[in-house]
Amino acid sequence: MSSHSAHFSRFLGAVPGRLHVAAHSHHPWPDVTFEAQQQAWLDAARLIDDKWDEIFGVLLPEAATHITGRLGLSDPEAIAFAPSTHALLMRLLSCLTPPLRILTTDAEFHSFARQAARLEEDGLAAVERIAAEPFATFPERFAAAASRGGHDLVYLSHVFFNSGYVVPDLVALVAAVPDPEPLVVIDGYHGFMALPTDLSGIETRAFYMAGGYKYAMAGEGACFAHCPPGYAERPRDTGWFAGFAQLSTGSSGNVAYAPGGARLLGATLDPTGLYRLNAVQRWLDDVGITVADIHTHVRHLQDRFLAAAPHPELLPPVDEATGERGNFLTFRLPDAATVHAALHDVGVITDYRDDRLRIGFGLYHDDADIDELLRRLTPIPGWS
Repeated sequence: MSSHSAHFSRFLGAVPGRLHVAAHSHHPWPDVTFEAQQQAWLDAARLIDDKWDEIFGVLLPEAATHITGRLGLSDPEAIAFAPSTHALLMRLLSCLTPPLRILTTDAEFHSFARQAARLEEDGLAAVERIAAEPFATFPERFAAAASRGGHDLVYLSHVFFNSGYVVPDLVALVAAVPDPEPLVVIDGYHGFMALPTDLSGIETRAFYMAGGYKYAMAGEGACFAHCPPGYAERPRDTGWFAGFAQLSTGSSGNVAYAPGGARLLGATLDPTGLYRLNAVQRWLDDVGITVADIHTHVRHLQDRFLAAAPHPELLPPVDEATGERGNFLTFRLPDAATVHAALHDVGVITDYRDDRLRIGFGLYHDDADIDELLRRLTPIPGWS
């Protein structure tokens, strides 16, 4: 598949000469999102107070249908939306009674890792973190810990943000949780719209959270969770959106919750990100691009980059990978921050986490971009 850079002309043309290779961080938005953002404004002006009926009746159902279609899920009504995955996480945590027993990994993104550490500080959680490395034995070690039982929350990423490691069999790891009560949560942010993902085997047991900022190409404010029935039905952290249907009729007795994923909704949000999300999904369908196509394109670019010249230590190592890696490359460097800054000075946008430099490709790249990246990268001190 050739590059679709022409569809990203506004982002790519904003700063001539900039080479953006951080698709895993802030993915450029395709041009269709410009009109979508305008449409959000025009709809607000046209509908004013009535816009919430449009949002709940048209915008959210369309977005949920796109999401479930990409993930092999059967019920669009099981999708909840929020401005961030952290907001959804907090609602899930509010369903549990401290002290919590949490099983997770040492490779979770800050939105969860920071929150878990803070609960731990106050004695509100006991957190068991399974080491991501060595990657080759991670599934076995995590499954063994899960099978011991006794957890309130089991939380892990599909793709680890600080290495690109792909958990090879989510179904097996979810099945390793022996008790029916714990909440099981998959952080899918680095996998959604980057890796072909079929959640049909775990849709009745596991939550799955992701959003638009990365490979969904929709920017901020468009996050979601798939919510299996029977779990986290009455979050203490709850907003008026979760009871939207009761606004006109009133309520009595216990606080009522909307059915399906809407039970995890919060309060007033800016819907603009969901306009962009829907526009991107329609565009992909119109031009016939699948998630498998995106991943195949990126793997071709990764292979070209890795084969062209010496490079620092790659994570995960080829012999510890599962045959897949996320749509970004992670290199362990003694001074990743210095290399990142030097690249920025020559107009190359990457990012780093601790001692790891991340380079990510997307639909807007082609072979010529890889060649140009190598040309600018080769003279950088400390790279190889």
